[in-house]
Amino acid sequence: MIGMRIAAGLLAVATACSTSNQPAHAQRPTAAAASTRPSETLKPLLQQALPNVKGKTFTSAVVELPPNARAMPHRHGQAFVYAYVLDGTVRSKLDDKPVTNYHQGENWVEQPGAHHVLTENTSRTKPAKLLVVFVSDTGDKLKVEDPRS
Repeated sequence: MIGMRIAAGLLAVATACSTSNQPAHAQRPTAAAASTRPSETLKPLLQQALPNVKGKTFTSAVVELPPNARAMPHRHGQAFVYAYVLDGTVRSKLDDKPVTNYHQGENWVEQPGAHHVLTENTSRTKPAKLLVVFVSDTGDKLKVEDPRS
């Protein structure tokens, strides 16, 4: 879990991204983990309450997906999400929509309540990276794992 405190607004938010403060590639593999794929890491860039929009917060972050990484199915609560591929190719599936490959320079949006069923780096040798922007209810978790499909 990554914690973040913004000094100007004294706003604290917890963002669930992995089971450790260390990036997935820095974690020691266990017998069970050795057979699983690496996961993503999220690095917050900016978080600020939106002026003139009471109760809403803007958050930007970089999501890094090591080679062959796959995120657990998840939701972003009632946040509106914008994702832009900075590097690599990311395969994504939202709700019952078709699986789509997004290449560097491409982007997508996720509506509030969407189930992000699949997020993975398509490369086994090169990392992928996303810029992700959330407009969320202030204080809400930005990611909640939800393996139901």
